[in-house]
Amino acid sequence: MKKGIHPDYRPVVFQDASAGFAVLTRSTIRTSETIKWEDGNTYPLIKLEISSASHPFFTGKQKLLDTAGRVEKFNKKYGKKL
Repeated sequence: MKKGIHPDYRPVVFQDASAGFAVLTRSTIRTSETIKWEDGNTYPLIKLEISSASHPFFTGKQKLLDTAGRVEKFNKKYGKKL
Protein backbone atom coordinates (compact mmCIF):
# COMPACT_ATOMS: atom_id res chain seq x y z
CA MET A 1 0.00 0.00 0.00
CA LYS A 2 1.12 3.51 -0.71
CA LYS A 3 1.84 5.61 2.34
CA GLY A 4 -0.11 8.79 3.02
CA ILE A 5 -3.15 8.10 0.81
CA HIS A 6 -5.25 5.97 3.15
CA PRO A 7 -7.42 7.34 5.99
CA ASP A 8 -6.49 6.65 9.60
CA TYR A 9 -8.09 3.34 10.72
CA ARG A 10 -8.54 3.70 14.48
CA PRO A 11 -10.82 2.66 17.39
CA VAL A 12 -14.10 4.62 17.46
CA VAL A 13 -17.15 4.46 19.78
CA PHE A 14 -20.58 4.37 18.13
CA GLN A 15 -23.33 5.39 20.59
CA ASP A 16 -27.11 5.08 20.12
CA ALA A 17 -28.57 8.16 21.80
CA SER A 18 -32.09 6.74 22.19
CA ALA A 19 -31.13 3.36 23.70
CA GLY A 20 -27.98 4.25 25.61
CA PHE A 21 -26.14 1.48 23.72
CA ALA A 22 -22.51 1.96 22.74
CA VAL A 23 -19.96 -0.22 20.96
CA LEU A 24 -16.23 0.19 20.48
CA THR A 25 -15.02 -0.81 17.03
CA ARG A 26 -12.58 0.37 14.38
CA SER A 27 -13.42 2.88 11.65
CA THR A 28 -12.02 5.60 9.41
CA ILE A 29 -14.86 8.05 10.13
CA ARG A 30 -13.85 11.52 11.34
CA THR A 31 -15.42 13.33 14.29
CA SER A 32 -14.58 16.11 16.70
CA GLU A 33 -16.40 14.56 19.71
CA THR A 34 -14.72 12.19 22.15
CA ILE A 35 -15.83 9.91 24.98
CA LYS A 36 -14.05 8.22 27.86
CA TRP A 37 -14.58 4.47 27.47
CA GLU A 38 -14.80 1.76 30.16
CA ASP A 39 -11.10 0.96 29.84
CA GLY A 40 -10.17 4.55 30.82
CA ASN A 41 -9.02 5.59 27.33
CA THR A 42 -10.56 8.42 25.31
CA TYR A 43 -11.92 7.56 21.86
CA PRO A 44 -13.65 9.49 19.06
CA LEU A 45 -17.45 9.37 19.39
CA ILE A 46 -20.10 8.97 16.69
CA LYS A 47 -23.72 9.46 17.81
CA LEU A 48 -26.35 7.35 16.05
CA GLU A 49 -30.09 7.89 15.87
CA ILE A 50 -30.85 4.19 15.58
CA SER A 51 -28.97 0.92 16.08
CA SER A 52 -29.75 -2.73 16.70
CA ALA A 53 -30.61 -1.80 20.30
CA SER A 54 -33.43 0.53 19.23
CA HIS A 55 -34.53 -0.67 15.77
CA PRO A 56 -38.02 -2.27 15.75
CA PHE A 57 -36.83 -5.22 13.66
CA PHE A 58 -34.31 -6.27 16.32
CA THR A 59 -36.30 -5.29 19.42
CA GLY A 60 -39.66 -6.69 18.28
CA LYS A 61 -41.42 -3.48 19.32
CA GLN A 62 -43.41 -1.86 16.53
CA LYS A 63 -44.65 1.70 16.57
CA LEU A 64 -48.32 2.00 15.71
CA LEU A 65 -49.15 4.49 13.01
CA ASP A 66 -52.44 6.28 12.55
CA THR A 67 -53.18 4.56 9.23
CA ALA A 68 -56.92 5.17 9.40
CA GLY A 69 -56.33 8.90 9.65
CA ARG A 70 -53.91 8.77 6.72
CA VAL A 71 -56.36 6.88 4.51
CA GLU A 72 -59.19 9.28 5.32
CA LYS A 73 -56.94 12.25 4.62
CA PHE A 74 -55.89 10.72 1.26
CA ASN A 75 -59.50 9.95 0.27
CA LYS A 76 -60.59 13.45 1.23
CA LYS A 77 -57.86 14.99 -0.90
CA TYR A 78 -57.79 12.62 -3.92
CA GLY A 79 -60.93 10.48 -3.64
CA LYS A 80 -63.83 10.43 -6.10
CA LYS A 81 -66.07 13.42 -5.92
CA LEU A 82 -69.77 12.61 -6.25
